[in-house]
Amino acid sequence: MPRKTRLATLALGLAGSVFGLFLAALSTTARAASLPDPAIDVTASGKRQTAVFAGGCFWCTEAVFEQLSGVHSVVSGYSGGEKRDATYPQVSSGATNHAEVIQINFDPAKITYGQLLKVFFGAAHDPTTLNYQGPDHGRQYRSAIFHADEEQKRVADAYIRQLDEAKLFRSRIVTEVKELKAFHPAEEYHQDFVVRNPSHGYVVVNALPKIAKARREFPTLVKKK
Repeated sequence: MPRKTRLATLALGLAGSVFGLFLAALSTTARAASLPDPAIDVTASGKRQTAVFAGGCFWCTEAVFEQLSGVHSVVSGYSGGEKRDATYPQVSSGATNHAEVIQINFDPAKITYGQLLKVFFGAAHDPTTLNYQGPDHGRQYRSAIFHADEEQKRVADAYIRQLDEAKLFRSRIVTEVKELKAFHPAEEYHQDFVVRNPSHGYVVVNALPKIAKARREFPTLVKKK
């Protein structure tokens, strides 16, 4: 590659990284204050439960929730669309109405559904941007909560009202609360992407700041290093 071409490529790469950091900074300014605990929460039980959230690229949200104590596993996948199956190319086309989601398997005796929601709204994504997160645009990157039962729905709806009424964000929350109809696991190469690719450019600019934010703002909920 000619020297001028190499320099131009490096310049474009640097510009993209700087722009990504700028978008990440904008995301952090969307919230005006620290979030309160949910006023109501799901009643704890002795068995593991699951939560399904959509908050932009699942690489980022998966990595954030893997930091939390009481979370046994996080699986990236697709949900919310009309198609009976889902693949990354299909979902990325926007034709399926599926969103990139994560399925969280957790112990409610160690971390509650409401506490997961607090991290979801407080560190994992910006719930005030409609159908996009940072550099990712489209319905597949929307903010959504897919509830497994009426109790999860009640807690999610109540917490959104609580946050909106407290005006803790500079814009209203646009997060959808929908019934979980199906969860489609994503392809293997998407699973634990941040753990396996910590130096990937997208990960460095978009995922690592969210992990740092979660560990900084929720010290009682994250796993000890």
